[in-house]
Amino acid sequence: MNRLLFLLFLFVGPVYAQDYAATYKQIIDEVDHHYEGYHNLRHITSTIGHRLTGSENGRKAEQYVYDLIKSYGVQVEFQPFDARGWNRGPLRVEIKTNTKDFRPVKAVSLAHAPVSSDVEASVADLGNGLEEDYVKAGNSIKGKVALVYLGVLPGSPAGTGSLHRSEKTAIACKYGATGIIFINQVKGNVLLTGTASIDGELIKIPAICIGLEDGMKWKEELKKGAKGAVRIHMKNEAGMIQARNIIATFRGAKFPDEKIIVGGHLDSWDLATGAIDNGIGAFAVLDMIRAFAKLQLKTERTVQFVLFMGEEQGLLGSKAFVDNLLKKQKLEKVRYMINYDMTNAPTGFFSSRSEVKELFAKWGEWYAKADPTFKNIFVSGAWLHSDHQPFLLKGIPYAGGAGDKLPNNAGLYYHSDGDVFSLVSEDGMKQTTKNGLILAYSLANEDNLPVTILSGDVLKNYLKEHQLETPLRISGDWVW
Repeated sequence: MNRLLFLLFLFVGPVYAQDYAATYKQIIDEVDHHYEGYHNLRHITSTIGHRLTGSENGRKAEQYVYDLIKSYGVQVEFQPFDARGWNRGPLRVEIKTNTKDFRPVKAVSLAHAPVSSDVEASVADLGNGLEEDYVKAGNSIKGKVALVYLGVLPGSPAGTGSLHRSEKTAIACKYGATGIIFINQVKGNVLLTGTASIDGELIKIPAICIGLEDGMKWKEELKKGAKGAVRIHMKNEAGMIQARNIIATFRGAKFPDEKIIVGGHLDSWDLATGAIDNGIGAFAVLDMIRAFAKLQLKTERTVQFVLFMGEEQGLLGSKAFVDNLLKKQKLEKVRYMINYDMTNAPTGFFSSRSEVKELFAKWGEWYAKADPTFKNIFVSGAWLHSDHQPFLLKGIPYAGGAGDKLPNNAGLYYHSDGDVFSLVSEDGMKQTTKNGLILAYSLANEDNLPVTILSGDVLKNYLKEHQLETPLRISGDWVW
């Protein structure tokens, strides 16, 4: 009996490795030679355009993706959710420094700004727009418009942290600012949009973005003692809308109630076609669905692929997805969430939990043997502001690609009118699809995943260790 057990354990490892390696090769060959994600993304960006949540374009994109998944012979469903929609209207911004006349400056509104705003006020330079900048300024900010840098100003002290634009806006409101102007970080006076709301509701003050050169020139004038003023006139539209997540399901054989969720947000902003954010992620996920179906992959756990809407307006679709699981008391059955947001050409695996490093490295070794573009990098950490966040805050581990790099300097055009299809790399998308499908397949077939859901003080300490307490307190998501 002991000899039989010994022989059994002796051969389980090699057989397990051979099965995984063979499936990895099938996945790699299918994606390399029959890829459709790139062409589907080109089609939707050229025929539909942007995919703003709640807009006609957004609804067309939802239907296009649903029909595409259905054509693969896959179980697919819409998951509707209600949210506050926002559409930009006309904006006029004029500034002056020590002159009698205001001069126009190129600007763009940030999402969830008021439906109507007419502000004329003095301007105060608040540096990085962090809480300590306002504390240092004292009461002088009240009634003024805050001028802040979108990221961390060059020359800031080492270790200076940064916050999301919505969190910086919340701080400006807290200290009595009548508006906030963000200076973008990209050369060429490129303008950035994005939500300025921490909760998806309308904010009380106008929030706009101006270009780097215009903003830094203004900062220099203020630094020399000039008195700055601004006029902001904006009109926007807002109201309740319905959007739809699209869910494709492959039922597991052994643990059908346990789920591996693979997500990427389908929606985009309206200034361009959102080819990079998040066309490359969403359509890489779509081709994972196609390849999964074509190869008839078998898994022990259920794998659900979700194309989320409303990510740009505040993770609305992923929050609705998690809330739905909570109501059905099924959230604890989610073993891992995998997210692809602006991921391109990953060369390794990421996980929010370092306990899986050895397991991921084992899979990565087999992956790298079949595909030399994969370098078996492993990165662990945690951050906010993408569709993994609602899962993270419930203690669910999340994963994705590591070692990735955007093509064609695409990061310069983040949330701008330059986010177009010509920036996209087909090879980069292929690597993302292979990465996600191999990771999902492996997680769905691993009998003993070495991670559990975190809760209570364990989750609290984990979030603190990853410096997430401050932004979560600002957003109202810190529950301790």
